[in-house]
Amino acid sequence: MVGQLLLALSILVGVHELGHMLTAKYFGMRVEKYSIGFPPKVFGFTKGETEYSLGAIPLGGFVKISGMIDESLDTESLSRPPEPWEFRAKPAWQRLIVMIGGITVNLIVGVVIFICLTYHYGEEYVTADEVNKRGIVAGELGQEIGLKTGDKILKVNGKDYSRFAEVKSPDVLLSDGSYYTVERDGKVFNVYIPKGFIGKLSSDKQAFIDPIIPFGVENVINGSNADKAGLKSGDEIVAVDTTPTPYFHQFQQALAAHKGQAITLNVKRGGENVLLKAEVDKTGKIGFKPKDLLPTHTQYFSLGGAAKEGTTEAFAVIINTVRGFGKIFKREISASDSISGPIGIAQQFGGEWVWKRFWFFTGLLSMVLAFMNILPIPALDGGHVMFLSYEIITGRKPSDKFMEISQKIGMVILLGLMVFAFGNDIYKSFR
Repeated sequence: MVGQLLLALSILVGVHELGHMLTAKYFGMRVEKYSIGFPPKVFGFTKGETEYSLGAIPLGGFVKISGMIDESLDTESLSRPPEPWEFRAKPAWQRLIVMIGGITVNLIVGVVIFICLTYHYGEEYVTADEVNKRGIVAGELGQEIGLKTGDKILKVNGKDYSRFAEVKSPDVLLSDGSYYTVERDGKVFNVYIPKGFIGKLSSDKQAFIDPIIPFGVENVINGSNADKAGLKSGDEIVAVDTTPTPYFHQFQQALAAHKGQAITLNVKRGGENVLLKAEVDKTGKIGFKPKDLLPTHTQYFSLGGAAKEGTTEAFAVIINTVRGFGKIFKREISASDSISGPIGIAQQFGGEWVWKRFWFFTGLLSMVLAFMNILPIPALDGGHVMFLSYEIITGRKPSDKFMEISQKIGMVILLGLMVFAFGNDIYKSFR
């Protein structure tokens, strides 16, 4: 998890600061430092007027442009008349382009990643018709809104749908008044998603809804109870003791009912049935990775199609982030439930290094970083954009003292947000 997070941040911070550096150099500004990570410096070299370095704290980075009041709060040069190669000596429109350079590069990188993923992997999906052959598994949160295991979701917001992923899409869960049309025991009725429910989904570790899944054994963990019992890759567990378990949720329920006890597994192997004795641990597991046997489909795209789909998916990240912040400000969802720091983000990458997942979350983070950086908070790019826009519109430049104080206020706000995010991650991990 940590390795993936650090690599993703290094890539994204590196290209972000590169956007600032290249635009600054293009307009003839002197770039003193370009760093990925914060001091102390681990490695560095100087080429031309710029020192390039790698910092020991890999949770950010910076570019130091001469004559610019930034997060370094280096104001020594401001007491002298501006030099022609300084940031402050350039026209406001050039300074504005430099400040949006990092955001622009993050947007481009995010979009390119989503396009490449779409083109290379296509879009894998499970059809609604396939899921409705068996129905859904309603977890605790699903049951809370009125769903039950075995329900068939016929429509979403009154419309037919073709892919099961649409049932749990952000567009549905973030919209007010969303509902499912459900069939249960021959009866059809609507189940409404309550306002603020997305907050529970983001904060609660309990399950919502999933398809009923036929399963097999993908691989067995060495030394686990399943390994000791003789379970093998490719096996299908058809019963626990006398309880049939053709679907994975039934198997989980059977194990949960026998925590810390011995069970008999009825296993189908090569056309024969084999009985195995196994011990269930105190968490209700025996130690194997299940294989999802639900039929899936993959839609592949031409380069043009991938460009369209990937770009749409990339900008949907920003749209859904804005909608999420809107619900936080309306107090429909809790900020502490919805905001994650580095620990929470690392957990999203997962404990295994899967390149598809790594690049997906890297692309997602790139789009989120672009959005966060454009927020009009001093010390962020968006703060500089706000002041430069004011200067362009009014023709009046904010004083250096005002900019210095604004940067200090912005740094306090950002440090407060960082402390909140870290503390919130730690709190949620123990909850």
